Amino acid sequence: MQSLNKEKVAVENVVNSWNALFQKIEDLEVLVEMSQEEADESSFNEVISELDGIEVKVSQLETQSLLSGELDPNSCYMSINSGAGGTEACDWAQMLLRMYTRYADLKNFKTEVLSVTEGDEAGIKSVTILIEGPYAYGLLKAETGVHRLVRISPFDANAKRHTSFTSVSTWPEVSEEVDVDLDMEDVRVDTYRAGGKGGQHVNKTDSAVRMTHEPTGIVVQCQSERSQIQNREKCLKMLKAALYEKEVEKREAERNEVIGEKKANEWGSQIRSYVLAPYQMVKDHRTNTQSSATDKILDGDLDLFIESFLKEKNKLEMAQ
Repeated sequence: MQSLNKEKVAVENVVNSWNALFQKIEDLEVLVEMSQEEADESSFNEVISELDGIEVKVSQLETQSLLSGELDPNSCYMSINSGAGGTEACDWAQMLLRMYTRYADLKNFKTEVLSVTEGDEAGIKSVTILIEGPYAYGLLKAETGVHRLVRISPFDANAKRHTSFTSVSTWPEVSEEVDVDLDMEDVRVDTYRAGGKGGQHVNKTDSAVRMTHEPTGIVVQCQSERSQIQNREKCLKMLKAALYEKEVEKREAERNEVIGEKKANEWGSQIRSYVLAPYQMVKDHRTNTQSSATDKILDGDLDLFIESFLKEKNKLEMAQ
């Protein structure tokens, strides 16, 4: 029942958005007629300004129409793991975490850090977050893959250019109503002391939980709660979601869907490059979409790349 209500709300939101858009267009048509009758130039300028907003809204609704997968409406988990590049890669992972957190803020999504391993000198080695909001997975599945950064290193006294790699994986949150075949005898459960900054906030008990599904090698962990029981519950929910996603991926592979495949976290396997020196450019290698607005992109403005990915994916699916 909970999943049906969630789907009902999502459909109602889409219908209401289109109805509001149609009403806006009708209002502008009336304004255009009045402007013509009165030769009012200021009204024409208002119409032009409103049309820009409508164009943006239509683009957003078109993107949503591409999200037809059974799991697309769901919230999602996202894992960011630093790769080749040492401290540089850890710092890059931290930058990506900020970028996706800002993206979530712009979409009015809620984020929660479930587990994090900090870098030895700076940044983070890995982090897993929950991103809650309608169609969070449908949108952010476009980010799965290796992200490459080229910049003048702030950690290099000689100011040399460095290249770093960080991998991103997303998988959908699934409701408790979804039946996932999971035998707990196949799961190894480890507890450990959650990391912290020290002082009064340091965790003195083994409350963090790590679960390893030995048949598939899937590992999930959670340290966001002080209670080991709560972390265990969240960890189990993540594991079930990851197993369900693996089964969905298996079915998609059987239908020859190869978009967004996970690759090695190293040279030649990146889905997107972020070049900050000697010039500024972000390029998605799957769609050849690019932009020089690097500051905006790193501040969460990812719509251009996500929409291009979804359109290309839909085009390939239609051709099959």
